[in-house]
Amino acid sequence: MKRAIAICVTVLAALPAAQAQVAADHSPKPVVMHSTPNAQAAETPVARVNGAVLTDRDLLREMYSIFPYARQHNGRFPKEMEAGIRNGAMQMIIFEELVYQEALRRRMAVGPLKLQKAEVEFRNQFATPDQYQEFVHAEFNGSQQLVKERIRRSLLIDALLESEVAAKSRISTAEAKAYYEKNPAAFQYPESFAFQTISVLPPEKPAPNQSNEDRKRAEAALRQAKATKTYEEFGILAEKISDDDYRVMMGDHRSVDRAKLAPNVVQALLKMQPGQVSDIIQVDQAYTIVRLNKHVLAGKVGFAAIQDKLKEKLQAQKSEALRAALNRELRRKAKVEIL
Repeated sequence: MKRAIAICVTVLAALPAAQAQVAADHSPKPVVMHSTPNAQAAETPVARVNGAVLTDRDLLREMYSIFPYARQHNGRFPKEMEAGIRNGAMQMIIFEELVYQEALRRRMAVGPLKLQKAEVEFRNQFATPDQYQEFVHAEFNGSQQLVKERIRRSLLIDALLESEVAAKSRISTAEAKAYYEKNPAAFQYPESFAFQTISVLPPEKPAPNQSNEDRKRAEAALRQAKATKTYEEFGILAEKISDDDYRVMMGDHRSVDRAKLAPNVVQALLKMQPGQVSDIIQVDQAYTIVRLNKHVLAGKVGFAAIQDKLKEKLQAQKSEALRAALNRELRRKAKVEIL
């Protein structure tokens, strides 16, 4: 229920009372206590769905849902993204209107107790009763009945999507296990090394004897690196004296696939134990010192370790497919006009 009420709040805050047509997408959103820019301006129809009019304010509300940062920039969207955001928002408001109309066609209803609970939860999202009344006055001309209808509408959309998408997209452990066993390559991981580096790099315009100078710097760095005892000590030293870009991350390269490392670096790492520091390794023109943090042999992630994330991934894929199929079916028998 909290999910549905969060939906209602966003819709109520963003749309005018008498002409609001579409519920927001079905994900939790914060209470929005202000109207969209130009909220009092005359609305322009942008689409009709079986005769129901969707307006530019409906569209703008959904565009904010897709790209909320626009609110912080005077309602402006990045020019290179605006057309895509607009198109995505248009498709969403049409889809949600179709879902709502289908719920009405099926004579779906919201029980009085469920609706009453939803109204209470909606009110409780406002800091004070005065804030709630101010909101209802600004967005619904003070009509509690219109507030109730907006909440009912969101609950109907939520109920139909639960029935046709969420309930049908749930993935069992057995289904996930079957996928895991049929796609073994997807769960294999390569041999990798987690390590830190301190590097001495030549300047852009090296002097004639630059290599000797760099070697001396590397040897001085090696003495200091060998004296470190912990990840933190080596990392702090890397921040101070390393020339490579990883110095800003304490020299940490995280986990790197063996195949992506220079052969002489791999050769050195294979001889080391976690916590050990290598001698100087020359890679092209750079002198590098490596601290091994972890060596992971190639293997396969066990099902027990991956099953929750795998179920979530497969469920998301199935949900997307079911949602797209529902959209196609509803559009097939609908009259949709983009104005």
